[in-house]
Amino acid sequence: MTFQEFIAAFDKEGSIVLLEGKRAVLSADAPLLTALGKQLAESTQWMRFRSGNAPGADALFTAGVAAIAPERIEVILPYAKHRQEYAQNLKQVSMDDISLLEEPGLIYETKKNKKMAGLVDRYAQGNRDPYALKAAYILRDTLKVLGSKTLQKIHAGIFYDDLTNPNQGGTGHTMNVCKNHQVPCLTQEIWRDWVQ
Repeated sequence: MTFQEFIAAFDKEGSIVLLEGKRAVLSADAPLLTALGKQLAESTQWMRFRSGNAPGADALFTAGVAAIAPERIEVILPYAKHRQEYAQNLKQVSMDDISLLEEPGLIYETKKNKKMAGLVDRYAQGNRDPYALKAAYILRDTLKVLGSKTLQKIHAGIFYDDLTNPNQGGTGHTMNVCKNHQVPCLTQEIWRDWVQ
């Protein structure tokens, strides 16, 4: 897919594109992420952008978009105070805002990540100890893709992955949720050539 094909497919009213990836970004790649975020914001009219507000890829992509159109960014937080210094001027939704009793699908989809199922249960039962709070991050990753009763599902995801060990951790979980729900996922293997 070319950059222009991506824009033609997804720059529509109501469209949301997830921009995210690994915390560890190769120093040579870091400027590309910011440049892509900026290029996407400059080249689109309707497209909105979503991020998880994590350091690394999320922050770099978001910085690019924020330089042009901060009003088109929403950050999904694992809890309300998560990295507030980076999210204070952006639209925010936190897991604290989500009633898990009203979102059984969010729990179900997150528990498909078998490694996290026990933690998700603890968190869903109201535990907020440091161990259970880890589940807020993986639930947030699912929420970023699928949305909720008050948050729209995304239309595409642009990811920065570790190509030497792909599809692992929170980024891998998010990409799997996208794939399970037929949301197009594009890694730097595709978008690297888009950056001008």
